[in-house]
Amino acid sequence: MTPRIAIPVPTTRDLPYNQRSQPVYARAIALSGGEPVEIPLTTTGTALKEVLATCHGVCLPGSPADVDPALYGAERDPATAPADEAREAMDRALLEDAQAHGKPVLAICFGTQFLNVWLGGTLVQDLTPMPVNHEAGSKVAIAHTALVAPASVLASLVDASELAAEVPPTPGSEFGDYLRLPINTSHHQAVGALGQGLRIVARCPDDGVIEAVELDQSQQLFHVEQSQAAHRGQFVLGVQWHPERSFDISATSRALFVRLVAESDAVARR
Repeated sequence: MTPRIAIPVPTTRDLPYNQRSQPVYARAIALSGGEPVEIPLTTTGTALKEVLATCHGVCLPGSPADVDPALYGAERDPATAPADEAREAMDRALLEDAQAHGKPVLAICFGTQFLNVWLGGTLVQDLTPMPVNHEAGSKVAIAHTALVAPASVLASLVDASELAAEVPPTPGSEFGDYLRLPINTSHHQAVGALGQGLRIVARCPDDGVIEAVELDQSQQLFHVEQSQAAHRGQFVLGVQWHPERSFDISATSRALFVRLVAESDAVARR
C-alpha cells in the first residue's frame, strides 16, 4: 500500500497561490514515495472523516493567511494578515485525527505556526523590526542559516554536505555544537511561547527566531492513547522554511519528506 498523505488546500482566498504552491507539495510527496491527497477546505462532516480514514500522514502547508490572534489570546497587530477560518478548521481536524491515531505530521511555515497555537502556544505577529529579512520569498534559494540542535530528529535528517562552514564559537556560546543549515525563508510571523509537548530544535543565529520545533518525546503529551506502544516516538516536526521549494537542490529537504512518507508507511502497515 502506498502511504497516503493528507494535504489541505492552502487557502480559500487566493486561488493563484493554491495553483502555484499545491502542486509543489504534492510533487515532493510523490517523489518521496507517497500519495498526496488534496483535502479541499470545504470538506466537512462524514466526507472528511471518510477521507481521513484512508490517510496515513499529514503535511500542513504554508498559506498567505495568518493564524487568528484571538486563538492565542492576543490583540491583532496591524501587520497580521486576515485569518482563514476554513483553513484553521481543517488544520485542527487533521491534527486531532493525527493525535488520535498516531499519524506523523510535517508542518511547514503557516502549518508550523498553527501547530504551535493548537498546542497552546503563541506567535510573534511581525518580524519586520528584526535584523534578518525573513520575508525573502521563493526567489531567494538561501536566505540565512538555521542552527539545528544536534540531539534532535531534525538533526538526524540534515545532510552533512549542506552544512555551512563552521564558525568558531564564542566562548560560552550556546551555539558551539549546533549544525548550521542554510535555508530559504518566506514568513513574517514565527513561534512565540512554545506549545505544550513541543521543543525548539532550530533558531536563526542572527536574531534568535525559532525556525523549527518537534514533538518532545520525553513528555509524550501529543498522544491520546499513550499506553499504546505503536504511538511512542510519533513523528511531529514543524519547520519555518519551505523544504518543498528546495526539494531538487537540498538532500535535507528531500529527507524531511522521505521521513514523513516512511513514518506514514508504518502507520499504513499498522
